[in-house]
Amino acid sequence: MKRNSLSFSISLWLLFTAVMLQVVESAKGKYAHMLFNELFEDYSNALRPVEDTDKVLNVTLQITLSQIKDMDERNQILSAYLWIRQSWYDAYLKWDRDKYDGLDSIRIPSNLVWRPDIVLYNKADDDFSEPVNTNVVLRYDGKITWDAPAITKSSCVVDVSYFPFDSQQCNLTFGSWTYNGNQVDIINSLDSGDLSDFVEDVEWEIHGMPAVKNVITYGCCSEPYPDVTFTLILKRKSSFYIFNLLLPCILISFLAPLGFYLPADSGEKVSLGVTVLLALTVFQLMVAEIMPPSENVPLIGKYYIATMTMITASTALTIIIMNLHHCGSEAKPVPQWARVVILDYMSKIFFVYDVGENCTSPKREKEEERKLEGDDGCQGRHKEIRGHLSNRNDNCDLKEKLNGNLNKSYGVHRENVRETVDCCSCYKMLIKNIEYIANCVRDHKANRAKGIEWKKVAKVMDRFFMWIFFIMVFFMSILIIGKAA
Repeated sequence: MKRNSLSFSISLWLLFTAVMLQVVESAKGKYAHMLFNELFEDYSNALRPVEDTDKVLNVTLQITLSQIKDMDERNQILSAYLWIRQSWYDAYLKWDRDKYDGLDSIRIPSNLVWRPDIVLYNKADDDFSEPVNTNVVLRYDGKITWDAPAITKSSCVVDVSYFPFDSQQCNLTFGSWTYNGNQVDIINSLDSGDLSDFVEDVEWEIHGMPAVKNVITYGCCSEPYPDVTFTLILKRKSSFYIFNLLLPCILISFLAPLGFYLPADSGEKVSLGVTVLLALTVFQLMVAEIMPPSENVPLIGKYYIATMTMITASTALTIIIMNLHHCGSEAKPVPQWARVVILDYMSKIFFVYDVGENCTSPKREKEEERKLEGDDGCQGRHKEIRGHLSNRNDNCDLKEKLNGNLNKSYGVHRENVRETVDCCSCYKMLIKNIEYIANCVRDHKANRAKGIEWKKVAKVMDRFFMWIFFIMVFFMSILIIGKAA
C-alpha cells in the first residue's frame, strides 16, 4: 500500500510540473506577441537605426569557413561555403525585460529589421540575388545578431608557377556598398576567420585565414570606406598530381636514353623516341587544360618542355648515329682523330667492345677463332698451290726449251710437245684466276673492316650519349623535387 501511494504521488507531481511549464510557455508566447506588436508598430527598416544621424553605427563581422567547394584555376574563381555573422545595435528595438515577464530575446524574420548592406566586393558570381532571408535574434538591449549561410564565388589571383606544389592566397573582402565609414563602421569580431567547423578538403589544406581591416578613400568621394579582408591561405595536396602527372613523366623520360642502347639493326631506335615524345605531349595537353592561359608556366610544364626538348635532341642524335652505323664499303675511312679519341679512349671508358663481342658466348668465340685459323690455313694452302703451280710453270718453260732444242736437232716428238704446251697454258690461267679471287677476298675484308670501324664508332657514341642523357634526366628530376621542397 505504501509503495502504491508513493508512485501515485510522484506521477501527480510530474503532471503538475508539465502543466506549469505549458502555462509559463503560453504566458511567454503571449508576451512575445505583445512585444512584437509594440516594437514594430511605428518601426521602419528603411533608415539607419540611430538616434543621432551623425553617430556611427558599428557592425561586427565574423566569417566561419565551412567548406571549399571548388577552386577553378583556369577561370581564377574560388567557391566557398561560408557562415556570415553580423551584429549591431538598433536604437529603436529595446524593451524592459521585467515588463514582459523576463523575456530577453525573440527571433524574427530578418527582412523586418534594418540590415547593413555588407557585400563581397570581389564577387565573381553571375547571380546577384539577395542574401538568404534567415531569422535574426533580437535582444532586449537592441542588439541584433544575423547568421546567414552563403555560397560565395570570389575572384582569386592564382599563381601556378610551382604547380602542383603551389600555395595560393585568396582574398574575401567584405564592406558596405552604400554607407561610408562615417555612417557604418565594420569591426572585426576575431583576428581571423573561424575554421573550427571546416570540412577537410581533398585537394587543399588550410593554413590560416587572417583578417585585416582596411580604410580606403576612393577618388570619387572624400569619405573613407572601411572593409574587412579575409586572406585564405591554401596549400595544394600534391599526391594526386605526383602519381598521375609527374611520376609517369619521370618514368617515360628515363626511357628516352635507353633508345641509344637499342641495337641499330633493330630499326626501333627512332620509333621509341617518337613514341615517348607523343606520350609527353599528351601529358602536356592535360596540364594545359587545367592551368589558366597565363605567362607563368607551371613547374611541371617546364619539366615537360625540358624533357620533350631532350627527347627531340636524342632522336636527332639517334638518326645521325644510325647514318654512321650504316656506313658501308663506299664510305671514307675513319679519320685518325676519331680513331684515337673514340676507338682508343672512349671505347675503354664506356666498356664498348667490338661489334657483337659483348653478346657472344665463349663457345662462339672459340668457333670464331677456329674459323680464323681455318682461314689462315686456307691462305697457306693457296700459297702452296701457287708455289707448286709456279714451280710447274718453271718446269714447263724448261720443258719447252728442251723440247724446242730437241725438235730443232732431231724433229721428233711433236705431238708430245703440243700436249705439254697446252698443259702449261692451263696452269697459267689457273694461277691468274686464283690471284683474282685472292685480291677480291682481300678487298672484301678491307671494306668489311672499314664498315666494322664505323659501326664501332656509332656504338661508342651511342653509349656516350646514353649516359649523358641519363645524367640529364636524373638532375632534372632532382631539380624539380628540390624546387617543390
